[in-house]
Amino acid sequence: MTQVTAPALTLYGIKTCDTVRKARKYLSEHHCEATYHDFRQQGLDETLLDQLIKGLGIKALLNTRGTTWRTLSEDQKQNASDPAAARQIMLEYPAVIKRPVLVRADGEMLVGFDTAAWSTFIQGAR
Repeated sequence: MTQVTAPALTLYGIKTCDTVRKARKYLSEHHCEATYHDFRQQGLDETLLDQLIKGLGIKALLNTRGTTWRTLSEDQKQNASDPAAARQIMLEYPAVIKRPVLVRADGEMLVGFDTAAWSTFIQGAR
């Protein structure tokens, strides 16, 4: 029986995000197979969010420069300094998560897209 192995990488994001598109193109051009998880289509559950927070931290994940952030109320923005409130905002509005998030099978994570950092990170997946 042939054993099928899962890709060593999982890419999290939103398909309409330009940076996620660049990241997907980069992976394709470098012949890196990755499972893709779209926060809007496939959702974001508490377990996944907690794993991302544990691996990257709330400050790294919370995108305070994006369109979704700007649509939040002033109260929500001010309350986001509290980790529990920031977590709740990310659960309710997954588009407020900085992207892309790349996760290796060993659990290491990277947020954002930088070709030099990705090149090094991907080498650890092979």
